[in-house]
Order: sequence, then C-alpha cells, then structure tokens
Amino acid sequence: MPDVAETERADLGAMVMRLGRRLLAMEQPILEHHGVSMWAYVVLTALRDGPARAQATLAAAIGADKTRLIPILDDLQRRGLIERDPDPADRRVRLLQLTPEGRRLQKAIQSEIRSAEETILAETADRAAFIRALQALS
Repeated sequence: MPDVAETERADLGAMVMRLGRRLLAMEQPILEHHGVSMWAYVVLTALRDGPARAQATLAAAIGADKTRLIPILDDLQRRGLIERDPDPADRRVRLLQLTPEGRRLQKAIQSEIRSAEETILAETADRAAFIRALQALS
C-alpha cells in the first residue's frame, strides 16, 4: 500500500479494527487447540497476577457482563482451571484464583500467542515504539 498523507490516512478506529481482526484470526486456532474460548483466556489472564475478589469485580476488570461471565467461570472451575472459594472476610463473596493447571494453561497459550505475534511485529520497522504506543493508549 502506498504511503498516504496524514490527512488522508484511515481513522485510528478503522486501523485498530483491521489489526484486531487479524490478531483474533491468528489467536483463534491457538485457543481452539487448547480448548478455551477468547473470554476464558481473558479470565485466565486476568487471574494470572492474583485472585479477584468477587465475580462482579472480575467482570468489571475485563469489561464483561457479569451474568454472561458465570457460565465461563463454571466451565473453568469444572475443568479444574480456577477455584472459587468463600472470602474469609465475607462468606457471601467468592475469591477467584487460578489453580496450578490454570496457570500452566494460561502460560502455554500466552507463549503460543506471543510467538504468533512475532510474525505481525516483524512487519513494523520499530516494534518497541509500536508496543509502547499501544501500552500508552490502552
């Protein structure tokens, strides 16, 4: 594609959407190979750094509707990937955390996704600047 003057470039939203579709298409086979949906992977990744206090808190953190999140959590718990334990401070609240198997699966998926991302990142002249810009904007 030829260089486009700044005033004639595509809007940021359009560019981000094209990149997002490309990334999702790249990630989908990886997730299917591991038997998880994108939302399940998002949950596993959100819990990677520590437990979440309450399903509503987790839903807000990942931008999910809490009622739609429940079947995903049920499935992850049934598969032994997360635990939902009563909070000692408030037994009505459930603490959500990864099990060792959930941690292993999240790391395996993330490793494969990062490897696949290398193909896309190789297309940019300054990958570090691109990643910094994404981090700053998100």
